[in-house]
Amino acid sequence: MEEIILEDKKAMIFLNNLGNSTFDQFWILVSEKWFWIPLYIIFLYFLFKNFSRKSFLYILLFIALGITASDQIANIFKFGFERLRPCHDPSLEGLIREVKCGAQFGFYSAHSSNSFFIATFLTILLGKRLKWLPYFLLVWASTVAYSRIYLGMHFPGDVLFGAFMGIVLGIFFSFLALKVVNKSLK
Repeated sequence: MEEIILEDKKAMIFLNNLGNSTFDQFWILVSEKWFWIPLYIIFLYFLFKNFSRKSFLYILLFIALGITASDQIANIFKFGFERLRPCHDPSLEGLIREVKCGAQFGFYSAHSSNSFFIATFLTILLGKRLKWLPYFLLVWASTVAYSRIYLGMHFPGDVLFGAFMGIVLGIFFSFLALKVVNKSLK
């Protein structure tokens, strides 16, 4: 396990130091949840356009449940593992760019989990209808996830595990949503 943590720290130092103060404000915005509200509205429009009103309401319920689960499970892990964020890790002091820092613990990234949840959920529900959407969602979720490394708030392992959890939860909640939607149509 120590070898994995050491490699994670090396990857953090490398990826984080790719940054430049010229781009700091951009990455702060990318990491800000409220920045993406216009995009979320567009996602809701696609769902509304492609599903009946009743199905749309069920889908909204499962999105809310999935985001809540994604976010709260990340919090349980953070306080269960108590892994310091890179910006709080004394062994990385002076080795990384600390653009922004959060609470003390960071395993795993809720931003990464939430964005990959949305990407997976929407890909399963809309991917066959909007062929370009899965590619866009993958780039978007990856960008949000990387922003956490750039800012010095999460190790790459935190982000990768968050992405994994988001994908698992996205699959789970999208299949639940489709099951309820299909049942309601009968």
